[in-house]
Amino acid sequence: MSSMNGSKLVVNGVTKIFKMGSGFSRINITAVKDISLEIDLAKGEIFTLAGESGSGKTTLSRIILGIIEPTYGKVLYRNKNIFAMKRNERRQFIKEVQVVSQNPFEAFNPLKKVESYLFKTAIRFGLARDKKGAIPHVEKALKAVGLSLAEINDRYPNELSGGQLQRVAIARSLITQPSMIVADEPVSMIDASLRMSIINLIKQLNEESKINFIYITHDLATAYYVSHKIAIMLKGEVVELGSIDLLTEPLHPYTELLRTSIPEPDPDKALEAIDKELVISKRNFDSDFACKFADRCPSKMKICEREEPKNYIVNGRIVKCHMYSNKGIKMTNSIQI
Repeated sequence: MSSMNGSKLVVNGVTKIFKMGSGFSRINITAVKDISLEIDLAKGEIFTLAGESGSGKTTLSRIILGIIEPTYGKVLYRNKNIFAMKRNERRQFIKEVQVVSQNPFEAFNPLKKVESYLFKTAIRFGLARDKKGAIPHVEKALKAVGLSLAEINDRYPNELSGGQLQRVAIARSLITQPSMIVADEPVSMIDASLRMSIINLIKQLNEESKINFIYITHDLATAYYVSHKIAIMLKGEVVELGSIDLLTEPLHPYTELLRTSIPEPDPDKALEAIDKELVISKRNFDSDFACKFADRCPSKMKICEREEPKNYIVNGRIVKCHMYSNKGIKMTNSIQI
């Protein structure tokens, strides 16, 4: 681990175990396991967490946001443990690390006017003393997402489209001038015709304002279009981590399987991809094997059944797979890719 972490978000050996049930029926569920990664805030990049539903993406994002405390490991933001921050440090962290949720209609109270959230955010974080003073901040944020105060003023959430409301949610996150925005499946609940407008907005904000994004998605097509780096998650673990180019030349068999689920222009291949995607999503995720992908892996070896794979550095990326035990460098601690 680099000691120069002053401008980084560092996730170090994070594991989260949820205890379910009670008495003799009590069980432990490991939602994320031993995850380490670094994001250099000075670079202004889009870092994607990708994988199937239930892979641990949202749990990891909630740990990064400080909403859920990990069972083991820690998260450092600018050299400070986010779960041991003082009150003023926590306030600054929330100001700098904002979130855009999956469903914009759940992010806003249907009985409150939309603009009230924007004014409240500006006042809460000390950017203005009152509504009048907050207007310039609100207008600037709305302009950045292609809206104006006149368009949303005096309107309730149900009076806006899903795309408009998600733009308002992004505008609210921009008011504090964050260094990072965690966007959890930001287009999954939006009409298909409007999804690319939100994806293009994220890309534009990153390029023009150098805002870092953690983009959480199961959609590899949008991930490839918008991201700089990507972590592929499977059953709570990161199995491949590196630049977005890993989607074109995957090393891990699971990444290859996910890649084949991306629809292609050819109708016949698209149908084949959809069929594979359904097989992926419906397959029983439980496995008795040490490797969590062994039950579906076309390259499975005997060692995969009895021994959990290590992390190896191969061609500038991290791969968790036995196939690279003789081809890569075994990791002993977390590094930045």
